[in-house]
Amino acid sequence: MDYLIHHMLHGSARRWPDKEAMVHGPRRLSYGEVASRCTSAAMGLRHAGMRRGDRVGIYLDPSIDQVLSIFSIAQAGGVYVPINTVLFPEQVAHIVRDCGMKALITTPEKLKTLLPVLHEIPSLEFFVVTGEANGWGHGEAGQQAKPVHRLQEMLHLAAPATWTDWGISKDLAAILYTSGSTGKPKGVMLSHANIMAGSTIVSTYLEITDQERILAVLPFSFDAGMNQLMTAFQQGGTIVLIKFVFAKEIIAALIDERITGLAGVPTVWSLLTNGALQKHQFPDLRYITNTGGAMPQPVLKILRQALPTTKIFLMYGLTEAFRSTYLPPEELDRRPTSMGKAIPDNEILVLNEQGRQCAPGEVGELVHRGSTVSMGYWGNPEATDRVLKPNPLLPPELGDCERVCYSGDLVKKDEDGFLYYVGRRDTMIKSSGYRISPTEVEEVLFQTGKVRQAAVIGVPDDLLGQTIKAFLVPKDGEEVESEALLDFCAEKMPRHMVPKYFELLSELPKTSSGKVDYPALRRREGL
Repeated sequence: MDYLIHHMLHGSARRWPDKEAMVHGPRRLSYGEVASRCTSAAMGLRHAGMRRGDRVGIYLDPSIDQVLSIFSIAQAGGVYVPINTVLFPEQVAHIVRDCGMKALITTPEKLKTLLPVLHEIPSLEFFVVTGEANGWGHGEAGQQAKPVHRLQEMLHLAAPATWTDWGISKDLAAILYTSGSTGKPKGVMLSHANIMAGSTIVSTYLEITDQERILAVLPFSFDAGMNQLMTAFQQGGTIVLIKFVFAKEIIAALIDERITGLAGVPTVWSLLTNGALQKHQFPDLRYITNTGGAMPQPVLKILRQALPTTKIFLMYGLTEAFRSTYLPPEELDRRPTSMGKAIPDNEILVLNEQGRQCAPGEVGELVHRGSTVSMGYWGNPEATDRVLKPNPLLPPELGDCERVCYSGDLVKKDEDGFLYYVGRRDTMIKSSGYRISPTEVEEVLFQTGKVRQAAVIGVPDDLLGQTIKAFLVPKDGEEVESEALLDFCAEKMPRHMVPKYFELLSELPKTSSGKVDYPALRRREGL
């Protein structure tokens, strides 16, 4: 019976021992090789002092060692904490300190940059470094008397003949840190059951099989990226790992590795549709998925033209509930701006402020109930209670037996039950008595055809309460003039929705998961 996440790996290894499981550049490992090495490394972690429930961080770029670390920690009975490598040492230290991390897996180079901020964290007992370690030894960690082990040695230990699992499906498996839109990042706790359910559900509606070759461009510290990895291993597919800067690197991987599946956020699709994607054909690309924000309609149009045989799934998820909704590709023509409906075995409620279901067309908060609702925030019961609340629709006889996830996202549904994103409670703009969705304004700005990225915030206004400011990244070679933008917006939107200010940037600030960093834009304005 598969009930822990490393069971997915070992189940696939039994079915397809010689099948290619992972690719990173010239390195390729079969399922049999991955399973054997993870068992060895899990034993090595236990020998190093890791116990059931210990948190172990993974501070690595996309790589085979990163994936091996995830499954090794899980098999050893620990909790893996993937850390995005775009974070600075002080941010890494916050995560290590916040979750009481016992060990950290990283490269020798990264470890050297972290030592000044990690030496006073008492929970951290040992390090594991990858590669040849470049001469790194215990002496270089001597300032804090913490042992340094080598991952390559752990991966090649003699695996035991039998293995005793620690834990059950309700145990904590992973902590994914949010991008910190308010205050410091919070650690979302995911159980083995959460991750297994998400893998099974997404594999079902995406029809993922062992023939899949999935390109991983999203970080595993992001819930959608983690889900990609787990669905690939559960179904016996192949996952291809890359770290990219330019669109051409993704294009090359799609072609060279005959990729069948790709997940991205709007910034990825904006990068790809800025001229690169249209120059090639991708006969193997069976599906793509979008998450992490609404897909701009002009970008969606280009994707549909450039990928005529590829199925496009528009998806929505929040880390606190892992995966939530999807729009079937056959609904794109009728509902191109919809988030779709709930994923299987989950329900999406749209509730008003009185906790009652909203009628079609009425705006309310998206509330998620089902198997993928997380365990809450690590060490933060107050924040957990604000997001995970008793289901208000259950009869009182059942008591407080189920927690549902209040997303903070405002949505509405049509007569057929399809959902549409309106905005965030904490980013909605109120001007002249109107509540304005930044997403709606951004969509119109994309329609000009002159901007590659757009983000809208509310700024204080003595008369109106708030007025709108738009930050824009022009497409290559395009001249963007404020007067022309005002005229265009005035033709497309009511007056209260037209931005008053425009500012051109070379790039929008991004969170560690690749989303637009709206708090950074507000801080830029002194808010």
